[in-house]
Amino acid sequence: MSENVFLNKIGAIKFTLMSPTEIRKYAVVEITVPETYDEDGMPVQGGLMDNRLGVLEPGQKCKTCGNTASNCPGHFGYIELAEPVLHIAFVDDIHKFLVTTCKKCGRILLPDDEIEAYRKQLDEARGNPIVLQKITKEIVAKAKKTKICPHCGAKKLEIEFTKPHTFHEITEDGAPVRLMPSQIREWLERIPDSDVEVLGYDPRSARPEWMVLQVLPVPPVSVRPSIILETGTRSEDDLTHKLVDILRVNQRVAEAKESGTPPLIIQDLADLLQYHVTTYFDNEVSGIPQAHHRSGRPLRTLAQRLKGKEGRFRGNLSGKRVDFSSRTVISPDPNIDIAEVGIPIEVAKRLTVPERVTPWNIEFLRELVKNGPDNYPGANYVIRPDGIKIRLDYVQDRESLANTLTYDYVVERHLMNGDVVLFNRQPSLHRMSIMAHFVRVLPGRTFRLHPAVCPPYNADFDGDEMNLHVPQSLDAQAEAMHLMAVQNQIITPRYGAPIMGAIRDYITGAYLLTRDKTKLSKQDMMNLAYVGGYKGEIPEKQYYTGKELVSLFLPKDFNFVGTSKWVGGGKNDILVKNGQLISGVLDKASLGAEEPDSMLHRITKDYGPQTSRNLLNSLLKIFIEYLTRRGFSYGYDELEIPESVKRQLKEIVKEAYENVLNYITQYRENKLPILKGVKPEDMLENYIMNELSRARDKAAKIVEKVISEENSGFIMAKTGARGSSLNLGQMMAMLGQQSIRGKRITRGYTQRALSHFKKGDITPEATGFVSSSFRDGLNVLEFVFHSMAGREGLVDTAVRTQQSGYLQRRLINALEHTRVEYDLTIRDPEGGIIQFKYGEDGVDVSKSDHGLAVNVKRLVEIIKTTDSGKPASASYIKSEVEKVKEKLNPKLVKDLESALLNSGLSEKAVTEVCNKTVEKYVNSLVEPGEAVGVVAAQSVGEPGTQMTLRTFHFAGVRERDVTLGLPRLIELLDARKEPTTPVMEIYLDEEYRSSAEKAQEVARSIIFTKLENVVSDAAVEPTEGIIVFTLSPQKLKDRGLTPEDVAKAIEGGKRKIEVSGNQIIVYANTYELTALQAIQKKMLNSRISGVPGIINASVVNKEGEWMIETSGSNLSKVLAIPHVDPTRTISNNIHEVANVLGIEAARNVLIKEILEVLNEQGLEVDYRHISLIADIMTSRGIVLPVGRHGIVGFKTSVLAKAAFEITVPTIAEAAARGLSDELLGVTENVIVGSTIPVGTGMVQIYM
Repeated sequence: MSENVFLNKIGAIKFTLMSPTEIRKYAVVEITVPETYDEDGMPVQGGLMDNRLGVLEPGQKCKTCGNTASNCPGHFGYIELAEPVLHIAFVDDIHKFLVTTCKKCGRILLPDDEIEAYRKQLDEARGNPIVLQKITKEIVAKAKKTKICPHCGAKKLEIEFTKPHTFHEITEDGAPVRLMPSQIREWLERIPDSDVEVLGYDPRSARPEWMVLQVLPVPPVSVRPSIILETGTRSEDDLTHKLVDILRVNQRVAEAKESGTPPLIIQDLADLLQYHVTTYFDNEVSGIPQAHHRSGRPLRTLAQRLKGKEGRFRGNLSGKRVDFSSRTVISPDPNIDIAEVGIPIEVAKRLTVPERVTPWNIEFLRELVKNGPDNYPGANYVIRPDGIKIRLDYVQDRESLANTLTYDYVVERHLMNGDVVLFNRQPSLHRMSIMAHFVRVLPGRTFRLHPAVCPPYNADFDGDEMNLHVPQSLDAQAEAMHLMAVQNQIITPRYGAPIMGAIRDYITGAYLLTRDKTKLSKQDMMNLAYVGGYKGEIPEKQYYTGKELVSLFLPKDFNFVGTSKWVGGGKNDILVKNGQLISGVLDKASLGAEEPDSMLHRITKDYGPQTSRNLLNSLLKIFIEYLTRRGFSYGYDELEIPESVKRQLKEIVKEAYENVLNYITQYRENKLPILKGVKPEDMLENYIMNELSRARDKAAKIVEKVISEENSGFIMAKTGARGSSLNLGQMMAMLGQQSIRGKRITRGYTQRALSHFKKGDITPEATGFVSSSFRDGLNVLEFVFHSMAGREGLVDTAVRTQQSGYLQRRLINALEHTRVEYDLTIRDPEGGIIQFKYGEDGVDVSKSDHGLAVNVKRLVEIIKTTDSGKPASASYIKSEVEKVKEKLNPKLVKDLESALLNSGLSEKAVTEVCNKTVEKYVNSLVEPGEAVGVVAAQSVGEPGTQMTLRTFHFAGVRERDVTLGLPRLIELLDARKEPTTPVMEIYLDEEYRSSAEKAQEVARSIIFTKLENVVSDAAVEPTEGIIVFTLSPQKLKDRGLTPEDVAKAIEGGKRKIEVSGNQIIVYANTYELTALQAIQKKMLNSRISGVPGIINASVVNKEGEWMIETSGSNLSKVLAIPHVDPTRTISNNIHEVANVLGIEAARNVLIKEILEVLNEQGLEVDYRHISLIADIMTSRGIVLPVGRHGIVGFKTSVLAKAAFEITVPTIAEAAARGLSDELLGVTENVIVGSTIPVGTGMVQIYM
């Protein structure tokens, strides 16, 4: 093996334009004939299927290189164009050159000294795309204004560009003169290289005149193969069709020029040629019709081949179809190990693993070869040392082949028990969507999956299908086994707690087995312990409890205190002492999936993943076995309630209806109590909604009282197995109000939801209140309302999936290359620092303990159980902590000290705690190479699918809308200039924060008030030339204004203003009606008081001090108002914060806002992920959105940008500017097929 094999790695890819001479040089034949094949079906010489361009049919030899179709790479040809043609991808660049340079001498229209100054600026800004763009924009803007060339004194005429590709010069008398491509080309040739550089292009890679084509390259046949249909006729590729059109028109242009046809006709033909060449490059240019196939479908030409999800980049380079994969339906199997996957024999016979023959396995492999492909376990292929692959299907005498096996042969054997495979379910939203399982070959036709592993895959068994991939190399198998094995993924990197565990029936079984009244006979105990795989002794007893059974499987020195879902309310009912479950029941809280700080979490953290894998395997089998033997079902009879309760429910509904009618009457008589700033009809809706939801809650409570603790539905809801008290209430009591977008159902017919009601009816039954329960069934109208609300849920889910999927794609693309370096910093591919320490403390969330680097409290508890001796002194504790201080982070030091001071541990134990803390802290640090960017993107993107789309409306005291859920998350990550609902939190200084009146005073002064906000009536008197504004005393009082204040605010200019009582009279110095109305409109719009942008402000008491919450924001103006505390006042508009307080403040607001959105939805995401996203968005000193206009747009990699969005313009720009892709990121390396530089791919050994 030669030594330079390892060095054949692509170093970089440079993009350039090809000059006409290069195109001719690379070509092997000039194409002149528009025909493809002659009558005999042979390729025409000089035609588009010329043999010199390569061959398609097997057996034929290429005329250029002499190879057959499989080995010939294909060769280019060229077409000499009779008239130059503009390249559609570069028309904007051509326009830029024409606008900024002189037609006569080709120089930029700026004096030499200015050009030199700009050149210096450009040299300094190399590597900073933002600054470079700014400078070139400035040059273009300046040069555009120049009317006379400072170099040759020629006049500069205005250039008019009509898309897609027509240029005109506007002469001095205003007549447009067409610039033909040939003239444009001559003009571009005059531009000197030095000026091309100043405009941001690289003349060595792309001279401007090369953007006007004289020669068109013809791609090899292999790029545009023709296929033979069943009928025997040939069908040509779309590109070939287009090239035929180009050749035909080109011939006509050439003939017309030779025969001296009038120039107008030549120009028309040249335009037609331009059209064909344009659609050959891109068939979706706006402004020109698409080229269609005979059948009427648009042709897929070059740009369409690259673009979009099915294009070359996303469809064939970034992601491909693979070998050694299979897909089928999944079904549950609680009897396999959680880390196993059951595989049908049929699949195991098709998927193979290469195994090299060694002295240790030669006999085994010989047997497999003898078995062949059809007998399991067998083999499908044998690869000889010389690389020849033998397919065993066709080998007659497998016995003799088996005997010739020697070392260095490779046998591709069937999949067997214990092999490692990758199992995946789409959509792959986080890294636990693809995990390594161990094979278990089983009969049947489906993949078998352990139910406890469903949550990470988000799988269920209603027909889901999953994919299975077999890693082929030993490296891949080792990496899968160590990094991706199921038990190593029990703790999710989203928030550092278990994501796998007991679900559904497991939880019910756990509860029923461990509750106090469960007694097991000796036989039951032995059977269940055997099912769980218990190997030790069991003491003799008459009967056993479920708790004793569970205790057999807990680690012997395990101690735990916790609360079960069944008891709830923070009462510690679960007690495990030295591996014995003493009290409490096990349910979702102790063994469930996605439960932080549970018993399962503690065991995983304290004893490692292998222990918790074994524990889950044993206990879950026991729970199911016990539940199966005991029996567990849910019947209609369990939904029945006594007649007396049914009467009570009727009473509740009756009372609620009466109250609602009462409110409606009050509203009609204008007696309804109303809060400031709320419309009466909104207030009525509020009262009605509250009344009806109170009715449903009451009904549910009454029903809950009569349900027995043995009720199956109650057990499932209370233990957290499935369902909730809401479901029980809807089945047994009533459904309650059906809502659409959080409001009652009113839309449908005019002023009513259905034609069964009178117009304007807003009683509960007319607007979707369902008083029936599912047990009794709904009447027709109720059913319709229920369907309407149900439909909203379906639509919401569909829209949300799409939006959050796109958000996740943008996040991943923006962060994919972010990795931890060897010095624990986070840098961009060019080495610019994003974070000095990952997540601010360098701790890997998936190795943390629910976000903590070390759970010191738990550590002290564990050591305390075995500790004896007199408690250490405070000074000793402080000195011990001081010793390890350097090795820990400051927060940990603080936690450690306070935990030890309150612990009463002996000196020996204190030292042990300190040393263990250091050890655990070092173990929890993130490893260099970890792809933290992708993990952060997944941790925010995956919960996105669970978020709601609704905007919440805080009615009542806080009269403000706040956008929440997915829309708010999207606008934060998009760094929108204006949030949909800007709000501010204004804190006050010491004097004002203690008094509600003083706070109210400030609030009044900041609400933006126009004249129209305080006027009850405005009238124009043309006879007297006056305008009369009548002020509303109530509105003035609300805003703390007097008529004099208003008059003072609107006076100015020559108009005289008088105040009489509540009227303001303006003398307008004109008697014309339209003029007066214009003045009135202008004055109504004028500012009286307050801060522009603040629509509303309400005073609230927050943590014992008065502060102001506003709708609308204007940070800079509010900070200038007296008595506002500038250190704490904040807006939710990130750009505003960045402009007023700087980029660090914007980063902090971004983190705060994202965390608030997630927490409000009850979704937990670790702070470290969000801080990384915020740091990347702000690392360049401005707030960049996640997406093509932001982070992705500023990537230096051409291929990564092209693979994300806007494919063709990205590549065109790269060619014009002579950029080269250094392949530092992830996407680029996937595209060229190299190892990606994160994780194990980051390790480089220099030989």
